[in-house]
Amino acid sequence: MISVSEAQKLIAAHTNIFETITVPLYEATGLVSAENIFSTINFPPFNQSAMDGYGFRMEDLDENKSLTITDEIPAGVFPTKPLLSNSSVRIFTGAPVPLGCNTIVMQEKVTVIDNKLFINDNQITIGANIRTQGFQTKIGDLVLEAKTKITPGVVGYLAGLGFDKIKVFRKPNIFVITTGNELNNPGNPLENGKVYECNSYSLHAALSEYKIEPKIIVGVIDNETETTEVIKQNIPHFDIILLSGGVSVGDYDFVSKALENCGVQKIFHKVKQKPGKPLYFGKINNTIIFGLPGNPSALLSCFYLYISPIIKKMMGFKIENKTLLPLTNSFTKKAGLTFFLKAKMEENKVTILQAQESFLMSSFAYANCIVQLDEDKTEFQIGDLVEVYLLN
Repeated sequence: MISVSEAQKLIAAHTNIFETITVPLYEATGLVSAENIFSTINFPPFNQSAMDGYGFRMEDLDENKSLTITDEIPAGVFPTKPLLSNSSVRIFTGAPVPLGCNTIVMQEKVTVIDNKLFINDNQITIGANIRTQGFQTKIGDLVLEAKTKITPGVVGYLAGLGFDKIKVFRKPNIFVITTGNELNNPGNPLENGKVYECNSYSLHAALSEYKIEPKIIVGVIDNETETTEVIKQNIPHFDIILLSGGVSVGDYDFVSKALENCGVQKIFHKVKQKPGKPLYFGKINNTIIFGLPGNPSALLSCFYLYISPIIKKMMGFKIENKTLLPLTNSFTKKAGLTFFLKAKMEENKVTILQAQESFLMSSFAYANCIVQLDEDKTEFQIGDLVEVYLLN
């Protein structure tokens, strides 16, 4: 049995960042950029009106009480004539500013009589209400660094600069297998001696936060031959295989033996932690395999602590989800195991929740973080700083 830190190091040593692919910008949200992106245009691409109003030359305002309106410029129409002395143009938001025009007054601060413009704004200054060419972005500017998470804001920014696709790190293909004779599918009447299967739901939900849609097989029976066959058939097609249940050492736990039958190299099996002590990690060719506890809370804890970090690594994320926070309540544990406890972070403090048993999911429904309590320490007091893994 190895320590938590040893397990984390071994997993990291056997996982790599994925290759890159190019995807349409519409499909890129939630992924990570794989290259620096430089602008090929100025933005705005021309001097642009910031509002509906009237454009004029500021120097003419000092000499004339009114200006003649000579043209109208809507958005999308580029003016072909310069603005002449003592004249003005009706102009709309987003429209190109004609040559010679250096100021725009909003329409609410003018009077128009017989095609003559009277300006009623004593505070207006030269350049007002004009978005100058390249104000936001100039040709050649670095607009997005590699390893940046693509958000809706990033998508809108890049689209506005003319990009319709982007190079990203690809998502892993993931296969989820839940094992156990005792499983009953939600939505059906609960049979005697059965429990509702929830692990596939937890893993599907956790993976969906990375826009990963796993293949899932639910309810592989506790049988060595069947478990071996399901694993063997799918190893060539997936980057990660997650098995739920059957990973301990009971008479009906066949996952470890089935993986051995498939030629999987066992990297480790069992970690000095609670929950999730029977965690298994192995590899065959380019496929990595996790054997996860069948107890629902232990399974989800192991996902957040071990699988989520490597998915981030494979997909190019550079987000750190750990911090130190003071406890609001005390806790006592045995020495020799690292404890991972569901908790609630509020106002830069963290509270360890009730219902920490590995088969209970109620605390996970309210948790927004997991607290790590070190292996050798037994007493934790109010105000002690503890390591906290942020969820979501």
